[in-house]
Amino acid sequence: MIRYALICREGHEFEGWFPDSTRFEAQVEAGEVRCPVCDSVEVRRALMAPNLTTARQAAAGRAEQAAALRQALVEVRRKVEASCDNVGDRFPEEARRIHYGEVAPRGIFGTSTPDEARELLDEGVDILPLPDLAEN
Repeated sequence: MIRYALICREGHEFEGWFPDSTRFEAQVEAGEVRCPVCDSVEVRRALMAPNLTTARQAAAGRAEQAAALRQALVEVRRKVEASCDNVGDRFPEEARRIHYGEVAPRGIFGTSTPDEARELLDEGVDILPLPDLAEN
């Protein structure tokens, strides 16, 4: 697959993926490539700078992405803990009670065994694991 930076007659820039350059040209000629902003079929390839990355830059980028992901997960956990009820090991029971309408819906979190979590999912109870982000 080839990714092309594209530009329409109105100057809108977007990108497209094509199996090869021949298919790109054929699709443009047939009017099958359209600008997502103005729907123009007058589209051409835009200039693209090569994307060269060293191994060191790639490793640094992955480390940066991992740190950002961890921080986002920390924020999710904080928000859940701040806005939901901690029901501890009663989580499976409370989740079922909410799911089956026995109690008013509310946000909860707590603990369950893997088997209990599978049973909840099999019953159609929507649950998600809360990441354990203990400091290392």
